[in-house]
Amino acid sequence: MSSTESQKDENTHEKFVWHFTVLETHLDTFGHMNHATYLQLFEQARWEFITARGYGLERVKKEQVGPTILALNIEYKRELRLREPVKVESETLDWNGKIGHVRQRMLNEKNEDCAILDLTLALFDMRERKIVRATDAWLEAIGLRAI
Repeated sequence: MSSTESQKDENTHEKFVWHFTVLETHLDTFGHMNHATYLQLFEQARWEFITARGYGLERVKKEQVGPTILALNIEYKRELRLREPVKVESETLDWNGKIGHVRQRMLNEKNEDCAILDLTLALFDMRERKIVRATDAWLEAIGLRAI
């Protein structure tokens, strides 16, 4: 089961929060969440928040413009184990022209960091096969402009 919400305080950009529970399919042979699964779940959290703000896969397919990852850095801080409730906080740190930066944090029930993902992103035009400037709709979807 998963759910999403949005939070904003005066010192940060809007944070999108997505909740999930660690499932059997997320585990590796050590009995904790597999390293690659973190990336899949971080991606799912990103799709959840942009879809909720009107920029889901249907729009990407229709307009042929969508997000692409240029670089990432992940830090694994604490293990996550079977049936643990987890939240993912996603926050767009900045977007300058064609390039943006997003930070995602995966936190356990004690609100401790389990993994931190820093991404460099761009908006990719699938027809032109190139990176393009962020649109107003995209900036709204990632929480940098009010809807």
